[in-house]
Amino acid sequence: MKADRSDGYNRPVSKLILVTNDDGIHAAGILELKKSLSALGDVVVVAPDRARSACGHGITLHKPLRVHRVRLADNDHGYSTSGLPTDCVHIGVMELCDRRPDLIVSGINLGANLGWELTYSGTVAGAMEGAAFGIPSFAISVTTYEDGDVFGLASNFARFTAQRILSEGLPDGVFLNINVPPGDGGDVTEVALTHLGIRRYPGRVQTRKDPMGRSYYWLGGDVPTDGLEEGTDLLAASEGQISVTPVHLDLTAYASLERIKGWSLKTFSDRKVAPQS
Repeated sequence: MKADRSDGYNRPVSKLILVTNDDGIHAAGILELKKSLSALGDVVVVAPDRARSACGHGITLHKPLRVHRVRLADNDHGYSTSGLPTDCVHIGVMELCDRRPDLIVSGINLGANLGWELTYSGTVAGAMEGAAFGIPSFAISVTTYEDGDVFGLASNFARFTAQRILSEGLPDGVFLNINVPPGDGGDVTEVALTHLGIRRYPGRVQTRKDPMGRSYYWLGGDVPTDGLEEGTDLLAASEGQISVTPVHLDLTAYASLERIKGWSLKTFSDRKVAPQS
């Protein structure tokens, strides 16, 4: 039996949950997430001061970061940073939390994060950084860009998942990526345990001219093509299910090691390089 933590007076210390996102500190989704998780312990909100969508697992190394204590819409307070979701997790864990978080949750993101696009997602990066710290983490998104009353089901499932993780833990280096259809808290939806599907963006670049006649480029706007194979997060989302995908930080393609071993890479090290004249 695990002993409860105490504060020195034999009183149990609440679980600590760090919450972040990439939609910004004042986004509706992060407030719904905070409200839902507050039933499980102390929640600290550290999020970007503006939308940072599609920033990926970036980190700010070459300029200072600013942190401001801000009032949220529920009259509680959180912390906004001038950085990215990865920065928020770093600052939250290392500076703003009074103890090591028991759980890190990133979301609730407006818009799905599915398949191969995970590498672009700032929401997923928040959970990824939590896993890199060795802290159980998950990212959660709703599969719509329509704002409004769309977070109820996701906030309920976030609380359910947080309870499970706080009780059962996660393997080292593993975090969860969750996508939930929009809906209120009373919806009943099937849950699918999935693996990442194949989502490709054909690529669209618009060339425009600024007032000085110089070219600039606008990326995006293309519609992705999805591989809807059985068992994938993409298929589950297309069928209106909640998709839960375990993701590992180890990106090694183990099945390819033997094939590339056949390239005889060692011959490069063994070769004799002629001196340059």
